Amino acid sequence: MDLALTATFRPEYPQFRRNLYRPISLRRHLSSKPPSPRPTVIVMAQKKPKIEGVSDELNSIASQNLDHAAARRRVRSAFANVQLQLDHILFKMAPAGIRTEEWYEMNSNGQEIFCKSWLPKPGVRIKGALCFCHGYGDTCTFFFEGIAKHIAASGYGVYAIDHPGFGLSEGLHGYVPSFDAVVDNVIEQYRIMKDLRGNDTPCSTSEGTNLSIKGYATSKARPQKDLADLAFRELKKKQMVASPMLILHGAADKVTDPRVSQFLYDKASSTDKTLKLYEGGFHCILEGEPDDRILAVLSDIISWLDSRTSLK
Repeated sequence: MDLALTATFRPEYPQFRRNLYRPISLRRHLSSKPPSPRPTVIVMAQKKPKIEGVSDELNSIASQNLDHAAARRRVRSAFANVQLQLDHILFKMAPAGIRTEEWYEMNSNGQEIFCKSWLPKPGVRIKGALCFCHGYGDTCTFFFEGIAKHIAASGYGVYAIDHPGFGLSEGLHGYVPSFDAVVDNVIEQYRIMKDLRGNDTPCSTSEGTNLSIKGYATSKARPQKDLADLAFRELKKKQMVASPMLILHGAADKVTDPRVSQFLYDKASSTDKTLKLYEGGFHCILEGEPDDRILAVLSDIISWLDSRTSLK
């Protein structure tokens, strides 16, 4: 089929002039073959299960779309008191008198980043400070609240952020456009926290370091070969991981393979490095294990810190 259109319109602007009296032919070639059907993609939003033991009003708040920070902040505010009443050792045995502060920092991408600190009781001299980085799908405002209070009660200042797109920070929920962007934001916020505390923020802790780039992992993350030679073009820079390191991992972790931690331990050039694998432990060794295991892990962290600080 040929469709012919003769143009007689004369444009007002000279830069658009051409031979306006030549017909313009618009041709559409029709194939005798029927077009192939396009695949149909159906997106279904699953209804969130009802949370037992809370009111219908709270369930209504929790069921809303959490793509954006405003909704996540509303949920956190609504459940603040419920969280403190959870039957979990981190909350039931949370030390009293810990000073907390919450605030937002605007990062270089114009996103509000949620920050929080936990400090010992007034009058307790601070031995050192830690900066906490959560893993994929997590936040520093839930289980870590209890973890931070236990560490702060031992004389440490604890600082934490929610990554962009997680917890109370701005960004599309769970979306990580670039791992480098996550790291850059951590470095940026870490420097701000060092300015708040001076130079006594020596430690950076990370929980659940298997931060996924595009979504949740479908199988355990494990090294298939010696990745160091593939990851470093200048091999001498493999030796730069030289800070004191404490690596803790559940030996029965079904999310990330403990061999990844073993790999990190083996390749790090630090002369002060400790690897501890907890027999039978799953991924969340500070939240999902029996009470005695959780307390043991906390004790191991605090003992390691105490042995490396000058103030006892």
